Amino acid sequence: MYSMMCRLFQKVMKFVMDRVPFWRKPKMITGRDSLKKLPAIIQKKGIKNVLLVTDPGISALGLHRQLVEWIREAGIHCTVYDKTVANPTIANVEEALALYREHDCHAIIAFGGGSPMDCAKGVGARVARPRKKISSMRGELKILKPIPLLIAIPTTAGTGSETTLAAVLTNEKTHEKYAVNDFVLIPRYAVLDPVLTRGLPKHITAATGMDALTHAVEAYIGRSNTAETIEDSVSAVKLIFRNLEKAYRDGEDMEAREKMQKASFLAGAAFTRAYVGYVHAIAHSLGGEYGIPHGLANAVILPYVLDAYGSSIYIQLAELADIVRIGQEFEEDQDKAEAFIAEIRAMNRRMGLPEKLDGIREDDIDMLAKRAAREANPLYPVPKIMKKAQLKEIYYQIRA
Repeated sequence: MYSMMCRLFQKVMKFVMDRVPFWRKPKMITGRDSLKKLPAIIQKKGIKNVLLVTDPGISALGLHRQLVEWIREAGIHCTVYDKTVANPTIANVEEALALYREHDCHAIIAFGGGSPMDCAKGVGARVARPRKKISSMRGELKILKPIPLLIAIPTTAGTGSETTLAAVLTNEKTHEKYAVNDFVLIPRYAVLDPVLTRGLPKHITAATGMDALTHAVEAYIGRSNTAETIEDSVSAVKLIFRNLEKAYRDGEDMEAREKMQKASFLAGAAFTRAYVGYVHAIAHSLGGEYGIPHGLANAVILPYVLDAYGSSIYIQLAELADIVRIGQEFEEDQDKAEAFIAEIRAMNRRMGLPEKLDGIREDDIDMLAKRAAREANPLYPVPKIMKKAQLKEIYYQIRA
């Protein structure tokens, strides 16, 4: 009965979402040194004050400084908020919002990985709905008012936040991590400049790349696909299998970097329409409670959850295996699917990513599984519905 109720909810959601006219992708500004084009775009819109949201790591490296200079040279005042933490908190959003209001800003630039983008989206949501707290916007379509111009500039290739309708935020008091989902949060522009990812540390290249793969795979195996999300997922999987390890081995390989940015964008477009699954639900619980980086968590969790889905995804994983030419010696879907999962584990090993995660306390597992189940059910159109008890087993499997 529980599974039937979840499936009914998902069918209704798909019926409605397939008919909603608000789906769009950000306008892409692509290519090497494409970042230089951004100040002119802001200038043409008559915007005089912007807020740039980033994080301490990028601030320490100074990656954003050249852009800030270009913006100011164009006669635009640029205020920088650089305190976003790895799993951005409601406090981060409120601090950045205070700066936005203090400096009379009218646009927001998210500069960095998924964390600054989520924080920037949170600021946009609060500007649009000043009387609503972030907690009251949790879930689906709770904003429904235009936010300020939002421009996303990814400095990693993985989160896909530059194309999604989601802001994933953490309540720093309860350590619960959840999503605010609304069409108005989709950025208007996405600047995909591979130069920004040059020399990215290997472990970040690996984790964010596997994050993108998780998005593509979870979207592909879910039950709310469209022809477009299938195409985007397949294209992303191909690009990741061909280019992620190249970018990992050689941080100066601009062709591989550029293709990984495209893969991240496509995977983000796929899952923002087709949703994710239990990998993300579990990863969000770990990020909220322990601060485990989202990409790392996804990379580790992905093969365990695919194993848990079992026969419900043999056909889909066999299709992906054929697409990337894995398990070609096999004829049966199960064998090909298992070969695909084995290759994900092998990719993690080759890039130095762990097989399990440190820091998960056994006493927390019941609470973590409850949070994951609450996030995923009934919203995520997963291949197989799992309750808290089944999710708990996965936490034990991934626990170092």
